[in-house]
Amino acid sequence: MALPPKLYRRSEIFVAPSNPDTRVDDAIPASAAAATQPAQLVEHFFRHETGRLHGALVRLLGVHNLTLAEDVAQEAMLRALHSWSMGGVPANPSAWITRVAMNLGKDALRHKRMSTAKEPAIITHIEQTYATPAVALETAHEIRDDALRLLFVCCHPSLAPDAQVILALKVLCGFSTGEIARAFLTSEAAIEKQLTRTKQKIKELDVGFVIPEGPELAERLDGVLAALYLLFNEGYKASAGERLLREELCREAVRLTSLLLVHRAGRTPRSHALLALMLLTAARFPARLDEHGDLLRLDDQDRSKWDRALIERGLMQLADAAEGNELSEYHLQAGIAAIHCTTADYASTDWERIVRHYDALNHIKPSPIVALNRAVAVANLHGPQAGLNAVAEIPNRDRLESHYLLHAVVGELHWRLKNDRAAAESFRRALKLAQVGPEQNYLTRMLERSSEASEPV
Repeated sequence: MALPPKLYRRSEIFVAPSNPDTRVDDAIPASAAAATQPAQLVEHFFRHETGRLHGALVRLLGVHNLTLAEDVAQEAMLRALHSWSMGGVPANPSAWITRVAMNLGKDALRHKRMSTAKEPAIITHIEQTYATPAVALETAHEIRDDALRLLFVCCHPSLAPDAQVILALKVLCGFSTGEIARAFLTSEAAIEKQLTRTKQKIKELDVGFVIPEGPELAERLDGVLAALYLLFNEGYKASAGERLLREELCREAVRLTSLLLVHRAGRTPRSHALLALMLLTAARFPARLDEHGDLLRLDDQDRSKWDRALIERGLMQLADAAEGNELSEYHLQAGIAAIHCTTADYASTDWERIVRHYDALNHIKPSPIVALNRAVAVANLHGPQAGLNAVAEIPNRDRLESHYLLHAVVGELHWRLKNDRAAAESFRRALKLAQVGPEQNYLTRMLERSSEASEPV
């Protein structure tokens, strides 16, 4: 499938980014969970529990009521904000939101039953749903988790690959249309139209809230993996806001990917490679920002802060991913992450090997973002002018003109060449496009330095 460009937006200038039940909860800090203000908690639960909550509501309401499930979840969050602001946060916020959402969902079903004169099919659905425990008994062929079940529903083979990922990001991961649009380098209007068409098609297909077996399940795996990686990637490098890291999204992506590996159909080399990439990337989280919350480039990071235990777990997953002859984009990205994580210092980085990985990645999944990251590696191997030459040769480079990272990379390479005016111009353009606080702060500093250096003495 054609993965969206954001899948490959890591830059090594800008700190880019075998046991399926491996726990990483303690390794990826859940800073959002420490929030004490009601508004912060509601935002946290919306981000962290969207998939689980939507999954439970879809189990209750039916897949054909995806939009209703989203509306009910949103109403539950609004009620939480109002109630917690007035009466304080309950002892178990997650259970409170779930109970309110399920009650609202049942009310919505009762209302629909009344409006359709007690249609027999709706009555049967309600009775079956109420009689079914919240978590069904697991068999060897079942995936218990509602969020993961919903992810497989979103990735129905009758839906276009891009539509699968867009729907999953919206209803499972709680992404806004703006965040999805930035991931696909398109407009919010285009994403809204795509979502409307996809939900309508799901209604027409009468997709059930079930997990298929064998080949039917396996053919959905590409979309599932793509959505899980985009979920992690948004946590690794937020699209907008003051927080660069959103650890709760990364934790959920790791949890769902680990759960996927428990199921025999999901236990593939690609899945292991994706989890390896997540773990190896998460291992570097403690060193990505300084004590003031400012962005640290890869060459400025204190590698002693990297989580060695998490690196070992990631390398084990990468070893499991090596079984068979499959080579996916996740294998190559995890391989790049492994090179960085196993290198003692920045100066010792094997950039030649990294360039080869990007060459292979660009062959498997051509993308202007892959080409841009390759240009960064080329600059570290052969010098900044070689990097600029590689940037100039990027196919479809015009797709990156609205992406801050292109201009940030060009600015950095000009800065290294002491082309101060050209660097300042590129940093100025990058700053206009950047939407995350720490990145804006970094670009502001670089713009000031290059502007000062370009002024005549």
